[in-house]
Amino acid sequence: MTTHAPQAAQAVTLPVSLDEAVAALAAMPAAVPVAGGTDLMAAVNSGQLRPAALVGLGRISEIRGWQYQDGHALLGAGLTHARMGRPDFAALIPALAAAARAAGPPQIRNAGTLGGNIASAAPTGDALPVLAALEATLVIAGQGGSRREIPVSHLLAGMEMLRGGELIGYVRVPLLHAPQVFLKATGRTGPGRAIASVALVLDPARRGVRCAVGAIAPMPLRPLDAEAWVAQLIDWDNNRAIVPEALTAFGEYVAAACIPDPVPAEDGSVQPLPPAVLHLRRTVAALARRALGRALS
Repeated sequence: MTTHAPQAAQAVTLPVSLDEAVAALAAMPAAVPVAGGTDLMAAVNSGQLRPAALVGLGRISEIRGWQYQDGHALLGAGLTHARMGRPDFAALIPALAAAARAAGPPQIRNAGTLGGNIASAAPTGDALPVLAALEATLVIAGQGGSRREIPVSHLLAGMEMLRGGELIGYVRVPLLHAPQVFLKATGRTGPGRAIASVALVLDPARRGVRCAVGAIAPMPLRPLDAEAWVAQLIDWDNNRAIVPEALTAFGEYVAAACIPDPVPAEDGSVQPLPPAVLHLRRTVAALARRALGRALS
């Protein structure tokens, strides 16, 4: 009887700056960047990935914290979920802190990073709907010290991709100074992968509501019509009051937008949604309703 261990990487580079990491990736096009390794090692262990070389990002201190910049928070891509879950960060971006705390058991939160969550773009990534609702942008580090910014939604939708030798360096998030909520439903009690999640943030300066639904599609979904509709019903000048019926209607509006009814057949008949899909739509409706209710309370 023999066992076969995964093939070891040919080379491991441990840069100490973002520009050094970019240079290492440019010099080794087949290299794979690794920070927490929670998704990478799962792929290696399952045999889906055999990296020829690794560029470790754990020693790059400049991307492990955050700073304030022109009404925004500039978050380093190396921030761990555990760090984002702490009270000081929660006071800054509550919804992202809530998503970080829900990301999994302690060993996952201690290792997993914000940048890794974005780069792996797994549909169940808890940070992704929050970043979509906040309309965050990514600061991409390139060769020669170059930097460019793209909306996080563009990367997740495949509208813009990372080029060879580029890395996600930072995430720029607007500081709205208003209620934010992240909720998710899992298939079990306690930490687990989301079957559906909702991030909702209020933008009082623009009298707007931003909502993103995660886990039910390859990328977070923004029900823009539902956002605009409910924002008109909120009394922004009177403690953000809203009639209770509007909360229920908003949840159903969001769910129907993200999980629409089947297209009618040629004879005009409409097949009902399968029970599992109908249950998922009800779950999304409940999450959206609760998220808006908590944000306005």
